[in-house]
Amino acid sequence: MQGRCLSTLPVALAAEGPAGSAGGFERDVFTAGGKRLEITFLGHGTLMFDYDGTIVHLDPVPEQADYSQLPRADLVLVTHEHRDHLNPGLIEELLSDDGEVVANPASREQLSRGIGLANGESVTVKEIGITAIPAYNTTPERAHHHPKGRDNGYLLDFAGFSVYVAGDTEPIPEMSRLGRIDVAFLPVNYPFTMTVTQATEAARVVSPQVLYPYHYGETMVSELVKALEGEPSIEVRLRRLA
Repeated sequence: MQGRCLSTLPVALAAEGPAGSAGGFERDVFTAGGKRLEITFLGHGTLMFDYDGTIVHLDPVPEQADYSQLPRADLVLVTHEHRDHLNPGLIEELLSDDGEVVANPASREQLSRGIGLANGESVTVKEIGITAIPAYNTTPERAHHHPKGRDNGYLLDFAGFSVYVAGDTEPIPEMSRLGRIDVAFLPVNYPFTMTVTQATEAARVVSPQVLYPYHYGETMVSELVKALEGEPSIEVRLRRLA
């Protein structure tokens, strides 16, 4: 499925259908710094990136895929320690011999390995720039789900091609300071993250060229497509990420 389409984009974009070589999951392909960047949509908050042969797994959990059928990880990114985002046993099995882990500090403690990246900190791993962006609830009665200062979203720099994976968050002021974003993943699963109205607000602030709603559960994300029809600079793509 694809939402509002953009006829001209300053980056090369291509959408592929189900990928038999990746377990039947949907995937899209981009050109990033002259290299191929393939994004595989595993489900919920779980993604896989293949950047010119470097494999990045984000929030891998066994409920979303049979990882024995997927490439091992050169890099694992963990946004936070909730069980639908962190599975230490799977990460140990999934890492390649020289694989690296970058996680928020609380997840790093559970893993006892890798780089603990606090909000605002940056690191470069496998030639990929990684900045930890805050991810938190701003509605007082929801603040206990994702308290400020604990969890990460990630801003990924693939040779100048920027991908923002917001993590479990509501719209936050930090989104206005991200700079140019090529691809963004925004969560839409009230009451834990955003309502459709909040996701619409966040999309307008982040203003990515391509927007993927993700981690959306039973939310009618088609409503987000409709809400953003008046934003011709944002292409909304719907993929299986419930």
